Amino acid sequence: MEGRAVFKHAVRRFPEAIREALAAAGLELADVDLFVLHQANLRILEAVADVVQVPMEKFYCNIQKYGNTTAASIPMALHEAVREGRIREGNRVLLAAFGSGFTWASALLTW
Repeated sequence: MEGRAVFKHAVRRFPEAIREALAAAGLELADVDLFVLHQANLRILEAVADVVQVPMEKFYCNIQKYGNTTAASIPMALHEAVREGRIREGNRVLLAAFGSGFTWASALLTW
């Protein structure tokens, strides 16, 4: 696997997926309470936060605890964020994933 190419692709596609979800909902970045992205690696999450100009405090990160748990990373992060009180009723949460086959997707939900 070409790590640098994957990194560049993820850092390009995550912001696109985030913007697509927001555009479909007619919302802005500032309307999102928490971003929960696939926990592939911390460098990608930090780079995406930088590209979209959102502070890392608005991104949920647990990659340092578990490593890349593939398809389970977003459900695990959601569970922890709720348990920690980072997601409450009425919060807007943006989910985005990037994975094998260079696929990506996003969803915006109100908790």
